[in-house]
Amino acid sequence: MKPPPFEYHGPRDLGEALETLAAVGAHGKVLAGGQSLIPMLNMRLAAPAHLVDINRLAALAVVRETPAGVTVGALARHSEVARCGAHPLLAQALRLVAHPVIRNRGTVVGSLVHADPAAELPAVLAVLDGSVRLASVGGDGVPTDSVRRDGVQKDGVPRGGVRRDGVQRDGVPRDGGGGVVALPAGTAVRDVPAREFFTGPMESAARPGELAVSAHFPALGARTGTAFREVARRHGDYALAGVCAVVRLDEDLHIDAARVACIGVGPVPVVVDVSGVCERRPAVSVDWPAVAAAVRERTDPEGDVHASPVYRLHLVGVLAEQALREAAREAAA
Repeated sequence: MKPPPFEYHGPRDLGEALETLAAVGAHGKVLAGGQSLIPMLNMRLAAPAHLVDINRLAALAVVRETPAGVTVGALARHSEVARCGAHPLLAQALRLVAHPVIRNRGTVVGSLVHADPAAELPAVLAVLDGSVRLASVGGDGVPTDSVRRDGVQKDGVPRGGVRRDGVQRDGVPRDGGGGVVALPAGTAVRDVPAREFFTGPMESAARPGELAVSAHFPALGARTGTAFREVARRHGDYALAGVCAVVRLDEDLHIDAARVACIGVGPVPVVVDVSGVCERRPAVSVDWPAVAAAVRERTDPEGDVHASPVYRLHLVGVLAEQALREAAREAAA
């Protein structure tokens, strides 16, 4: 199969990319890893008039670690982010994404923008309450010319800035400034939280003319454990259902907070806070089957040729209990 006709654009820098996206508007698509977009083009499920290839923009192939969390640039590949081990839950999820060949090309930010309800990375961003940074020319975001030289916006929100020493690890550039990449002066930016970013199956809050330049995954605190469990017909296939969990313990090793995000059981990642059901008990005293039942009550899966709604509902309960138990054990270790 061949894609429908389109005009190819290969911008040489970020400013040119943003100008091109502004010009083509809703008629354009961004090409990063292409592991989802190219098959959709070949199957004629997408037919943009313009394809904007950002692979020349090396400044976007970065991962930044700070005490606040990990920020991943738009061209950071799955395999690169997994190797650097910057975030425990992100690393766990990336091991479940497709196959090595796809992970070598696919990008973390691209997966988020694609917004497949059965994909792992949207669930990670959602359960951590992370965010995606969108940049555009002439948009309604915060202009970058209101940013101080130290990389901090006047309202205290970190913005673009690049670490001077250019330190790299595992081949992935790092920067220590407020933003993962410096943006051209006058660029408008929007930081959209995960709870607002995913709007439906294959739909996100990114507007025509905007480029998702990075995603931020907040850091885990002390005594916090994570886990990701899923069931697929074959390894690397999209999950029939999946659950990622984050559990935090207090100083007495009682459950202080517990959240899960479920995939494959709704149009967007389904986030459920089960802290109240855990009743601040020690992990060994928590009624985990009751917690899993609370998760099932918050999901309403649909059936397809791969699994019925009843089976998906069963899976999400089993996986939620497994993931929460594992995360609690890790937090107590």
